[in-house]
Amino acid sequence: MRVPISTKCPFHPLSMGVIGSAYGIYGWVKVFSYTEQITNIVHYQPWFTQREGQWYLLELEKWKKYKNQLIIKIKGIDNRNHVKERLTNYEVIVDSKHLPVLSNDDFYWKDLLGCQVINTEHYVLGKVVQIIETGANDVLIVHANVEDKSYTTERFIPFIEKIVIKSVNIMTRIIFVDWSIEF
Repeated sequence: MRVPISTKCPFHPLSMGVIGSAYGIYGWVKVFSYTEQITNIVHYQPWFTQREGQWYLLELEKWKKYKNQLIIKIKGIDNRNHVKERLTNYEVIVDSKHLPVLSNDDFYWKDLLGCQVINTEHYVLGKVVQIIETGANDVLIVHANVEDKSYTTERFIPFIEKIVIKSVNIMTRIIFVDWSIEF
């Protein structure tokens, strides 16, 4: 069951997935994870959801991987009607301070948001505002600077390491890319 909380909401909220439809009749739900391996999402606790400005804590009771899906049992959700009424289409949110610390060369997608994107000709293409999955590879959505001479307001740059993405420096917040200003 969703338990409203006001004193323990995530300080740095990060969406890790979304709750889908019911699985069976006993309140299990399908969860679509944004993590690289779908089962990794269960290791990031506690889970929260937010609806109409109110934070709710979700306590995981059990979980299992079924085919290519993650199936979760949440404490207090006991039938498929509860799932539909209380959980379907809610985001699974964690506090990013609970994410494991990575090595120097590794980073989370969230770390790329706001980074400057500069091409090999040292032209500032803009800042990363979003990352989307396309199936083949992820894509950086870069909003151009207002001084951009190409009059492009938004660029879609495929995140293909060593080919398009030449380097990522989280400390300086700069991503170097092999990408023309014409694209």
